Amino acid sequence: MSGAELAQAAAALTGRPWRLHGRDPATGLDCIGLLGAALARIGRPIRLPTGYPLRLRQLGSWLPDPEGLGFSATSAPVAPGDVILLQPGPAQIHLAIAAPDGGWIHAHAGLRRVVQQCALPPGPMLGQWRLHPEPKV
Repeated sequence: MSGAELAQAAAALTGRPWRLHGRDPATGLDCIGLLGAALARIGRPIRLPTGYPLRLRQLGSWLPDPEGLGFSATSAPVAPGDVILLQPGPAQIHLAIAAPDGGWIHAHAGLRRVVQQCALPPGPMLGQWRLHPEPKV
């Protein structure tokens, strides 16, 4: 499975409702749930954290190991399907997925739905990961 397939799967979830800790596209997704749902759609289901607060004081205990989820850290130019970790505000962490056409897909709490936007959500980038073509065994 490729990053382009992940980007297409995430784009197909645009318009789904937003819900904190949401893992089901029918009832709502948060940014982590969006990533999980998109990965499941391309045949790479994973377990992602739940039970975290809307505001996080420490990232370390919350962020799963990207390598263990089939991703590698990269500093290459952004490609479709890359996952970006952002800090939009104090004690806020957010994920966005690079869209197939150069925009960004993310679960927008303010708009209460999964959206595709031209600009990356605000805040400094804390990390960028790219999906391995095949899961590591």
